[in-house]
Amino acid sequence: MTSRRWFHPNVTGIEAEQLLLTRGVHGSFLARPSKSNPGDFTLSVRRNDEVTHIKIQNSGDYYDLYGGEKFATLAELVQYYTEQHDLLRERNGHVIELKYPLNCKDPTSERWYHGHLSGRDAEKLLTDKGKAGSFLVRESQSKPGDFVLSVLTNEEKHENVDRKTKVTHVMIRNQQDGKYDVGGGERFDTLAELVDHYKKNPMVEKSGIVVHLKQPFNATRINAANIENRVRELNKVADNSEKPKQGFWEEFEVLQQQECKLLYPRKEGQKPENKSKNRYKNILPFDTTRVEVREADPDVPGSDYINANYIRSVREEGRHVDEGKVFIATQGCLLNTVNDFWKMVYQENTHVIVMTTKEVERGRNKCVRYWPDLHTTKEFGNVQLRNIDERPAQDYILRELEVTRLDRKEPVRYIWHYQYLSWPDHGVPNNPGGVLSFLEQVNCTQSGIPDTGPIIVHCSAGIGRTGTIIVIDILIDIINRQGLDCDIDVPKTIQRVRQQRSGMVQTEAQYKFIYMAVQQYIDTAQKRLEEEQRNKTMEREYSNIKFPQMSNSRSKLSVASSRSSSVMTNDDSSSVYENINIKSPQPSFSSNTRR
Repeated sequence: MTSRRWFHPNVTGIEAEQLLLTRGVHGSFLARPSKSNPGDFTLSVRRNDEVTHIKIQNSGDYYDLYGGEKFATLAELVQYYTEQHDLLRERNGHVIELKYPLNCKDPTSERWYHGHLSGRDAEKLLTDKGKAGSFLVRESQSKPGDFVLSVLTNEEKHENVDRKTKVTHVMIRNQQDGKYDVGGGERFDTLAELVDHYKKNPMVEKSGIVVHLKQPFNATRINAANIENRVRELNKVADNSEKPKQGFWEEFEVLQQQECKLLYPRKEGQKPENKSKNRYKNILPFDTTRVEVREADPDVPGSDYINANYIRSVREEGRHVDEGKVFIATQGCLLNTVNDFWKMVYQENTHVIVMTTKEVERGRNKCVRYWPDLHTTKEFGNVQLRNIDERPAQDYILRELEVTRLDRKEPVRYIWHYQYLSWPDHGVPNNPGGVLSFLEQVNCTQSGIPDTGPIIVHCSAGIGRTGTIIVIDILIDIINRQGLDCDIDVPKTIQRVRQQRSGMVQTEAQYKFIYMAVQQYIDTAQKRLEEEQRNKTMEREYSNIKFPQMSNSRSKLSVASSRSSSVMTNDDSSSVYENINIKSPQPSFSSNTRR
């Protein structure tokens, strides 16, 4: 875990609880300075609808949990207990898991802010892709709460030798009064004001090298809850001195330039026997991730081929990596590929199909009908389909299909076929709300089917609308699992998806639509969580009788009475920490659990 953004330098215990309960999920955590013991810290962890506070001692020589392992830095301590899932336990044996860091809000929405980027990674980025005067700002890894300005500078060695570039790192101090400086000189209210000042007034190193801030090196990572500010930045028109293009265009163009680096072999789709199975001759599946039809005839060349790829959303949490959601992205069926399509549906145990196109658009066939009419039956190879029901919604039709194997006795399967009708060809919907509601229904159905296979998604080519839908769903899944203050990276997510199927997310309009959809999802989720928290607070105020805490109160009394946030006057005092174990043979430490 390279991020230090779980460190919140200016929150109290009550504020930490409010953050975790309104913006986090079970397993969300943050670290903050101790109010009662200056120099020490507190780890606050959400556990269902409670928050547990754990003391961290800073002895001056090391950090520890008042016992147990000792660490040189706060970050190493947090990383250790994040990766060792069963070490933190209450006295009753219940495990306290540190799963999702609740990140501190970015101090600025400026795109030159790169968050938890390390010094080494900053140097590599600026050296490989920047030019003299390129700069970025990142959080300090050695001093949580402070920042670093990293700049690519020109360094003159000798008169007859070409200038050599190097990266200069300037520490930006975040003072107790909230102002910023570079260790002297003027002080500024915001990071943006500091950067603007030194753009106009270059700094000079002790060696005499002038540090010019010329062009920002922009980041794509954002704090999900801060997406509104990022969208505002991306919507701004660039300065007159630069190309009069918007930020969305710039980001999408960089992504397009990287596309050529993601080309993997596509030999199967190019084989003569398979060419007629491709709707568009140049839109072919990568061999590395293609779906192979297992029910193939070994005597028929290419009978295992279908123009489809697995799209895996890899989840990285600490050192633990799991597969996450899996999709299959494919083209709209042709007359000669319908049987292969249903072979794939059956072998993958898919129960949900998402179709984002009409059968005919602008007079052109986009996908042949691969399902029977309502209340009729049709055979596709060894698969018999019956259309049991069709339910029209505002933007889509939901069909329920009954699938029977004709060649062997197996239980009947049911397929839910979602056809989205309000996505214009060569465009995007005017409002993402319809797509978000559609995805919510799709995921509700998918999650209700035990041991189901991947969702199959297709449009016509299986890359534009298909890629857009899949990327939105992946980003929403990250937010649902990690809370509203997690990190998301739209270009990086698209790049990962494009490594599995070429050309996913085709246009700048689709790219911008992803941002708009995620922004609307976060805005809606934020309002819902705040409303839920308000209701819970009202319930607690009416259901709890509040007693003042006695100085000798310990353990059970403090936990019982601390369920109302107004009781706690000093959130870090030892009288309100319940005893918790670090797994044997390590000693115990103190914590406090509150609802």
